[in-house]
Amino acid sequence: MKIHINAWWILTRAPASSRRGRERAASVCAVSRDPEQDWFPWDDPTGAYPRVDPDATMMLPQIVGESLPGAETELAVERTVRFGPVPSMNDATTVLRPIDDATTILPAVGGDTTVHLQPPPRPAPDTAPGTPTGPAESGQPRENTAAGNSAIMAIGSLVSRGTGFLRTAMIAAALGGVALGLGDAYTTAQFFPGMVYEFLIGGVLSSVVIPVLVRARRNDADGGEAYAQRLMTLTALVLGVAAILATLAAPLLTMIYTKSGTGDDYRNLVTALSYFTLPAIFFFGVSAVLSAYLNTRGVFGPPMWTPILNNIVVIATCVLYIVFFGAVSREAGDVSPAMVALLGGGTLLGITLQTAGLLPALHRAGFRWKARFDFRALGLRELAHLGGWMFCYVAVSQVGVLVMLRLLSGNSLLIYNNVYLLMMMAHGIVAVSIITALMPRMSAASAAGRLAELVNDLAKGVRTTSAMLAPIAVVFVFLAGPALVSLFARGAFTEHDASRGASVLIMAGISLIPFSLSQLFTFAFYALPDTKTPALLNIPVVLIRIIAQWVLFTIGLEAAGVMLGNGISYVIATALSIWQLHKRIGSLGLGRTAWTLARIVGAMVASGILGYLTVLVLRKIGIESSWIQLVLGGAVILAGYLAVAKGLRIEEIDDVFGLLGRVRRKLLRR
Repeated sequence: MKIHINAWWILTRAPASSRRGRERAASVCAVSRDPEQDWFPWDDPTGAYPRVDPDATMMLPQIVGESLPGAETELAVERTVRFGPVPSMNDATTVLRPIDDATTILPAVGGDTTVHLQPPPRPAPDTAPGTPTGPAESGQPRENTAAGNSAIMAIGSLVSRGTGFLRTAMIAAALGGVALGLGDAYTTAQFFPGMVYEFLIGGVLSSVVIPVLVRARRNDADGGEAYAQRLMTLTALVLGVAAILATLAAPLLTMIYTKSGTGDDYRNLVTALSYFTLPAIFFFGVSAVLSAYLNTRGVFGPPMWTPILNNIVVIATCVLYIVFFGAVSREAGDVSPAMVALLGGGTLLGITLQTAGLLPALHRAGFRWKARFDFRALGLRELAHLGGWMFCYVAVSQVGVLVMLRLLSGNSLLIYNNVYLLMMMAHGIVAVSIITALMPRMSAASAAGRLAELVNDLAKGVRTTSAMLAPIAVVFVFLAGPALVSLFARGAFTEHDASRGASVLIMAGISLIPFSLSQLFTFAFYALPDTKTPALLNIPVVLIRIIAQWVLFTIGLEAAGVMLGNGISYVIATALSIWQLHKRIGSLGLGRTAWTLARIVGAMVASGILGYLTVLVLRKIGIESSWIQLVLGGAVILAGYLAVAKGLRIEEIDDVFGLLGRVRRKLLRR
């Protein structure tokens, strides 16, 4: 039958796992149902042929040498995509997919192609435990699926970050904030394993693991199990060796990341604590791979809950420290080996239990450990290509961390870190939950060429992240003093130490939303998958951050200036990412998103003024309690923000209320 032109489609013969192959083979065809034909294969009432579904990638029947009786199909090849020639139509499984952006089409080429179709075997449904389903299978809208996953993770992250805050508060109470003291030394030693891990492989894992596991799960006959085992074996080997070498090099790390003016006592204390913290490099990597595996199986809860074990162990360690040694600020020369062993050993035990806590969930998800050393089957060339740019990204970022530590180590580093962890707690509860839920979906959409879905998820993530973080940022800015005094001023950490951090928290509030959005856009590149662009963009971003931090620190802003330098760089990173993504995939829905963000800013300003006036009134009538000021001022800010946001018709606020209602109903059913 003759096919009449009705809609544009991309006909691709390369597998979804091969982006380059897909690009080389892509051609554009226009097809429609012949009105004289009783039925068209994609309308087959018997169900032998897949239906045309514009919301999902659809597999066409295999192209074979024999035609179906009375169903010979002639496809008019109208144009070619910029990536290469029209594919051969001999023996390929093809993918039919709508074109979202007609600007990618080149001028027409001549020629017709006739192909013959036969129905393929109907694939068995994927019933692996925890397999995420798309809208066609589950009957749920994509937004609801993402919201459900985000809700699960947000609850776990809320408890995890809450215990993480208690951990931070207990460290401050036990160690104090005196300059060149135990608190700054312990904080510096805690930075080392994360920095070495990120420099060697951590950034590569975070950007590459989920996309490659998603593709292996889709394309491998065993659902990607052997691939995951190879990846775990390689990770354990690399990070095991790295942890040993880094621990031996602890004195060198101390020399690099601390100023000589801090003195021998301070540097020796940092080195002694590092001998306990640096082995955590191994556990960071193993837990990252295990968490990524669970996420690709639709299991989001355990990776968000197991950090609670870590926090509880460190909290218990600080309690024991206070019981045995007292809550007293100590300079570096007054710290005994027993204190170092207790603090360092408790820190290492915490991350070890966090990793071990993932094992039961892995067993339930069907993962079975087997050492596999055939690493070539991992596609090391592709991993090296993606990971090489990620290594560049991390290396540049570590230069920024080096500058920050050189500026602050021994000089309010603990105060800066407490504020930074408050910002990360807010980011983790909201943004990380959203990013973690969206990353597998965006990776799958990218692998299948459904860029419109990726754009929709990204835009929704930007609006929801901003709307949910806004009241927290307002509290940071307008209630900085009461917040830090009420949360941290106890034990060895005095009210004076807390008040020194108020200006830092104000800058953190300004930086919070730009930071989360910059992370969201970075992960959108990783989903494409593209690690080159973020790596190149990171160079000017970190350079601007370093210059801003150094200038602001030297003019007397100290830790607040360092935090403000962060915020400036996050804004620039977000702007550059939007520019590059727009060039790469077209429209990002910026008009609607910008209008939503403008209304969010209006709600933030109004609620912040109300909260600040509340504190002024409380002080005017003689209520000086920082807790009362924080609780009442925060309640006014939250209520004011929600009221103004509802009045401005910010849809994402309605989504949040709907999400909370679904979570409440789910908990009640249990």
